Amino acid sequence: MIEGRRMGARRAQSAMEYLMTYGWAILIIAVVLSALFMLGLFNPSTFVSSQCIFPAEFSCISSYLSTSGLLTVNIEQAVSAPINVTAIGCNTNATTTFMGVITPAVYIPIGSNYTFNVWCHAGSTNYTGSVGSLYHGYIIMNYTNVQTGFPHTTIATLLQKIT
Repeated sequence: MIEGRRMGARRAQSAMEYLMTYGWAILIIAVVLSALFMLGLFNPSTFVSSQCIFPAEFSCISSYLSTSGLLTVNIEQAVSAPINVTAIGCNTNATTTFMGVITPAVYIPIGSNYTFNVWCHAGSTNYTGSVGSLYHGYIIMNYTNVQTGFPHTTIATLLQKIT
């Protein structure tokens, strides 16, 4: 009978050691995972960079979107002639509903750039977002070729991290 108690005590001790070893391992893993979560490692927007992609005749030199929805974008033009920018807008869909008409039109010579301040919209309302969130939308720009006088519209894709 004493031998049976010793075997039971050994089994209980072995079970407790097993639980304690795995318990500490699980606790360490939980602490490491929570630290990584707090650092933002599991947030996909941490790894996304801001992008402003125009067609071949234009390029975004820089862009900045504030939490109030004001986009500051520096656009360089490489059209074969000087242009007059007559309107510019920013929206989550590529519609011209909220385009701001520029009076007088902004003259941009070949190879030059200009910085525009544009209010971005999310559907039918002004966009507001928190720092670190992403805005995916479009920049719509109307311009006139100075040499030909023909009006044009160009649309850029905008993926902007709010800073």
